[in-house]
Amino acid sequence: MTEGRPSAGGSASLWERDAEMATVTAALDVLCADRSSAGRLLVFRGEAGLGKTALLAQIRRIAERRGCTVWSARGAETLRSVPFNVVRQLLQPALVSLLPDEAREYLGDRYDIAGPALGIADPQETSADPRYVCDGLVAAVRRLARRAWPLVLLVDDAHFADQETLGWLAAFAERLDEVSVLVVVARRPGEVNGDSARHLDTVAAAAGRSVTSLSALTPEATAGLTRATLGRYADDPFCREVWAVTGGNPYDTVELLAKVQDAELQPTEPQAAELRELNRSARGGGLVDRLTGLGIDATRFAWAAAILGTGICVDLVARLAGMRPDVAQGCAELLRTARILTEPDPAAGAEPVDGQLEFVHPLIASAVYHSIPAGVCTAMHGVAAQILTETGHGAAEASRHLLKVHPDDDEELVEQLRAAAREHLAVGAPDAARRCLERALAEPPRPEVHASVLYELGCATLLTAPAVTIEHLRSALAMPGLQDGRRVDAVIRLSQALLHNDELEEAVRTVEAEAARHETGPVRMRLQAVQFMWEAIHGETVSPERSRRLADLAATCTGRDNSERALLILRGFDAMTHGENAEEIVHLCDRALVNGRLAPGLGWTDGEWGIELLMMLGSAYTYADRLDRAESLFAEALRAYTGAGWRGGHLSLANAFLGLAYRRQGRLKDAEDTLREALELAERVGRGLPLHWSATCGLVDTLLARGRTGEAWSVAEQYGFAPPYPSTIVLPDIRSVRGRLLLAVGRTEEGVNELEAAEKTAASRGGHNPVLAPWSLDLAKALAGQDPARAARLAADARRQAERFGTDTAIGEALRCAAALETGQRAVRLAAQAVTYLEASPCQYEHAAARVEYGVAIRSTAELDRGLALARSCGADGLAAQAKQALDTLSGRG
Repeated sequence: MTEGRPSAGGSASLWERDAEMATVTAALDVLCADRSSAGRLLVFRGEAGLGKTALLAQIRRIAERRGCTVWSARGAETLRSVPFNVVRQLLQPALVSLLPDEAREYLGDRYDIAGPALGIADPQETSADPRYVCDGLVAAVRRLARRAWPLVLLVDDAHFADQETLGWLAAFAERLDEVSVLVVVARRPGEVNGDSARHLDTVAAAAGRSVTSLSALTPEATAGLTRATLGRYADDPFCREVWAVTGGNPYDTVELLAKVQDAELQPTEPQAAELRELNRSARGGGLVDRLTGLGIDATRFAWAAAILGTGICVDLVARLAGMRPDVAQGCAELLRTARILTEPDPAAGAEPVDGQLEFVHPLIASAVYHSIPAGVCTAMHGVAAQILTETGHGAAEASRHLLKVHPDDDEELVEQLRAAAREHLAVGAPDAARRCLERALAEPPRPEVHASVLYELGCATLLTAPAVTIEHLRSALAMPGLQDGRRVDAVIRLSQALLHNDELEEAVRTVEAEAARHETGPVRMRLQAVQFMWEAIHGETVSPERSRRLADLAATCTGRDNSERALLILRGFDAMTHGENAEEIVHLCDRALVNGRLAPGLGWTDGEWGIELLMMLGSAYTYADRLDRAESLFAEALRAYTGAGWRGGHLSLANAFLGLAYRRQGRLKDAEDTLREALELAERVGRGLPLHWSATCGLVDTLLARGRTGEAWSVAEQYGFAPPYPSTIVLPDIRSVRGRLLLAVGRTEEGVNELEAAEKTAASRGGHNPVLAPWSLDLAKALAGQDPARAARLAADARRQAERFGTDTAIGEALRCAAALETGQRAVRLAAQAVTYLEASPCQYEHAAARVEYGVAIRSTAELDRGLALARSCGADGLAAQAKQALDTLSGRG
């Protein structure tokens, strides 16, 4: 007999499971052999009653015998609305074993983001981004898994798990190669839709071939089980009828055989006709009839247990059912005898709690719950919510019951649901918050708070459903009740939702119209700053007229509050993009700081203004040759997001812009590593977003600087770095980088077309910065052979713009371009000037290129040696090879 074969009289669910247990045994062998082995995911699918729970219990027993730590959890139909319910169950053994200080120390920087979701830390007052909470949970579980190796995680009835747990499970499954753990998931096919179904599909995809569909018992196995239970004299016709009646379903088979024993029915052919009637009471209507036969008290006790769903203690059930403790105790015994309720099985990992019960099978729990008359069910949910509130549980815990209560114009219920929504948002469960607020609207709220509930609902759906958010916020703004401060917040959030819904012009009009309602002052200035910010992000709205309006408004700002500071940043960024004087740009940006640091409320994790504004600040410093300040800002962003456990779009952008600072400094290896990290994070968030374009564009630009043209082209092909481009401004400039790439791979005509398109865009915006968007320099070099006159005009214009901008980098790059178009002593003189400027620049790759070009022009081994050393220190392999070849030629080795 194998480990997967039960002994006589054992669980029917383990008969004919040899193949499944062999797969589990092999996975345990790998897990226990080496703590550095990759994780493994097994998924078992099967209809209700096919033995998923018993299979997981057997896996637990085998794993524990082999010295593994086993944590388990189980979804429940009535608890789907409770966020993080299943993942909290799963981690309970680890969390209980840690004191609060130990948990904080062990989870480190993940404690504040994952702790509230796990119920071991108080949430922050602000809303938590669900993506960051999910990433924080993934990181926390990975750390706990290393601590508890070898670890087996069992998730039963995953189809009933809450959406937040399934989101975590999907993310964790995709990163199992980073931690040695065995994860086993059991679920029914179907049963879910929407995001939950998508998450379970992700889990199945991560498992690959390790998804096993459980089958029903064969007639032979059913006969073996029948004889093991009733005696070896059970005849063949009787055994065959057992199989025919149950369809080989293990749960139904066990229940039927227990009823045969209770009825003292002989297992012979003449008695086989009784089996169908006995089987009818195993589930559904037959089960309900059997429950009714136990009496009204037992029935009401079972109803109360089904309402609770979890934490079924006799005292609590008695209170909910409205019966004396002694009567409740008798009902519990009666229901245990009838195999409706049972004590938790220690073998399944349940912690022993005196008086605690659970349903024998989820099928029974569902049948009992759905049998409760509608009015009674609603009333009992209301009482359950009241009991939880009176016993000190939070509004979020009571909310799953409040959601079931019929609308009745109850002001207190509205406030309870609003409080629950705030608690859900604080732990990163916006969908749970949305359900609470939608239910509050159905009550309905009093007229004076109706608009506030709509506003709160709009905030809850902002990250997930922009179109729905727009509807809610517009409705809220059309009603009385929003005070000035909240009304302005609602307008700004509406504009954000419109922006995410690709309605830029409407977003700008919305903020502009609200600004016109206010007198000159801080509120109006805040709205104007938001309007300019949206226009700056979406480059299609940038125009000379807009720049003049922004300059006039910023001229009135002293930096006394964050609205004024935001306008100074926006003005500095706009001036930088148009190539105005760099010293003035830096002065504007410096005035937006407080003692050289970001002002309170303008930090990287502060939500009022968003990441875009600070990225503009850092970018203005980057292209104005203040790379020290840019690097400091972006490194601070990286620390802030990493410390907060944010591994989504914000962290991707922080890496992308830090990579941009490294690229401008000439630290090309560091830039490549950082930009690859940014791109990996951006891939998880989704393609087509500005952050994905920034990471891809930056990486292509860096690879071109390193001389790895083929790899740059491969990255562009792999990640879709080609038209159509986004309407948002992306740094580095997309068309300039794409044009340079096309020229580098020999697709000259396409490259020229791309650079000419960039030229038209710059003209429509009233000019450009030749360092930010160096299309003019590359286009001039590309046209030098076929249209030297136009190339000369482009180079001359670029030089004028560079001198207007005034940085050493801009002027030096313009001189390099001019030198490339000249010959003889004029080319040498221009190349020498380029070296002088770029030596004073913080951009060492450009300095290295200028050195090499000057060394070639004057045939100087000393200059080439210096250029070669600089190229190598930058990681510019192609430039170093070019310098080496020139040196070999001069020395006669070429």
